[in-house]
Amino acid sequence: MRKNIPSLQHELGATFLPDGRVRFVVWAPRTTRLAVQIMDSGAGRAVPLEQDQDGYFTGTLEGLAEGTRYLYQLDDGSLRPDPASRYQPEGVHGPSQVVASDRYEWNDKDWTGLPLDEYIIYELHVGTFTPRGTFDEAISRLDYLCELGITAVELMPVAQFPGERNWGYDGTFIFAPQNSYGGPEGLKRLVDACHARGLAVILDVVYNHLGPEGNYLHAFGPYFTDRYRTPWGDAVNFDGPDSDPVRHYFVSNALYWITEFHFDALRLDAIHGIYDFSALHILQELAEAVQLQTAALGRRVLVIAESDRNDVRVIKPRPSGGYGLDAQWNDDFHHALRALLTGDRSGYYRDFGRFEDLVKGFREGFVLSGGYSSYRRRRHGSSSEDIPPSQLVVFSQNHDQVGNRMRGERPGEHLSTAQLKLAAATVLLSPYLPLLFMGEEYGESAPFPYFVSHSDAELVEGVRRGRQEEFAAFGDQGTPPDPQAEETFLSAKLDQEQRLRGEQRALFDFYRQLIRLRKECDPLARLSRENMRIIAVEEQQMLAIIRRAADDQLFCLFNYGDQECVIPPSLASGTLRILLDSSGTYPPGSCLTVYTTRPATFPKLAPFGVMVYREEK
Repeated sequence: MRKNIPSLQHELGATFLPDGRVRFVVWAPRTTRLAVQIMDSGAGRAVPLEQDQDGYFTGTLEGLAEGTRYLYQLDDGSLRPDPASRYQPEGVHGPSQVVASDRYEWNDKDWTGLPLDEYIIYELHVGTFTPRGTFDEAISRLDYLCELGITAVELMPVAQFPGERNWGYDGTFIFAPQNSYGGPEGLKRLVDACHARGLAVILDVVYNHLGPEGNYLHAFGPYFTDRYRTPWGDAVNFDGPDSDPVRHYFVSNALYWITEFHFDALRLDAIHGIYDFSALHILQELAEAVQLQTAALGRRVLVIAESDRNDVRVIKPRPSGGYGLDAQWNDDFHHALRALLTGDRSGYYRDFGRFEDLVKGFREGFVLSGGYSSYRRRRHGSSSEDIPPSQLVVFSQNHDQVGNRMRGERPGEHLSTAQLKLAAATVLLSPYLPLLFMGEEYGESAPFPYFVSHSDAELVEGVRRGRQEEFAAFGDQGTPPDPQAEETFLSAKLDQEQRLRGEQRALFDFYRQLIRLRKECDPLARLSRENMRIIAVEEQQMLAIIRRAADDQLFCLFNYGDQECVIPPSLASGTLRILLDSSGTYPPGSCLTVYTTRPATFPKLAPFGVMVYREEK
């Protein structure tokens, strides 16, 4: 049971009370009468609810068991699921189900979360992570993630979406865990199992729009607005007339996930699609509510944003004029790295590709920090130079950067194993929070294309047409996979046995080495720009990152060129203790002596090579 937890004015949805009754609460100002239709015994009975002056309908019923299914009957006679449904066992068009919040017996009472700077994040899609694609089957892979060295699991959205195949960003019931994944009980078991292994759990939530199929909120109230536009659907009404209950709906959802399901962090999808010009921005309101809830729960809970605006106000403290979120994704780091390695200059990669872009990413975080963007044809971003590195999440792959390509192919189709190792080291040896996308640690060959399973034929055809139009300019590459086809979804299933073979095994072992170094070496574990020195050798495309903690100093050298380069004595002299060499020339733990007057002793860095060493005293 919940104790000493701050509550909002209305607890939405169907809630079991201590005396065994069930209270129903729904905001529906667009209807004058509303009843809850109980679907038990195949008969059904309608019980009118009472409306208050704010447009909320409430009522308390006796004699309802857990698992009772229900719908709301509006004044026009239509039957609709609960906007705050806790479970949709029959999908987005079926009845909602009453769920008891205290039924599950948690085993994580001693879990208080992890500090932000200890997060090594692994992003996964539940439906393609395992053969059956369920919460329970994902538990069987958690020991594997621990073996890899992961400390935080990030789940792509699991809110109920139409059908059984979807990335999750088309969810329409934001309080209901996906039925085909295992529903509320399965999700709780997964989070509990993560905590038992010392893994934090992040949930990706979508507050910028709802999916088109099964979105019945329009019938209840002004949840959406036509004052703004998003690429994905109607914009949410966060600042217009009657927006207070809408804000309450989404803030309640955030508190629900961290309280009911014990999530350690929320990743807010595409906040650049959240429009709010009120004095108290919804992001600030949400962050403040989460922090209050965190204090009451006695756990660390974080709020992480995805944004393409490079706006440091998102993560600046509130006293400094910011929204006070804990961290945000840094797409620039990815773009600078990928454009440099692949030579791709299409789309938003037009602003990247120079060696100096990646150097700036290491030094400051954002590459576009207020200067002109040729892709946007305007100035873009703000400087993150003064932002702690632990507030920026970096990656060489994620679901967007893989899946938004026409075929959803992975970087391994364009990069050599040496380049994949270099990309991994760039992320994991950086002073930022690293994120891995499922399967990248061994060079998974399965693509991650866009897929859906809508039941509306017109909508399906619209999605197909939209994908074809999006990639019409790339006609020489063929046509995109059919997003509705089951084989498109099945093609994305991981084969983790690949990590045991050939080059993929070498890549997997390299990822494990990198993560171990990051955890065990103080200079790498401390996410700070202090005591970090950067030396860029433009003509050789070589980057040296020297990181220090107390008397321990590490040299991390990266060769982004396709030619072998000699490491000058200014970077390597005396006795070097090798900790990592991506080419395998120098085994870990081996030593070599470099004499400043004998060039023959100067070590060499292989094409696209990485080396980490200490200078022995």
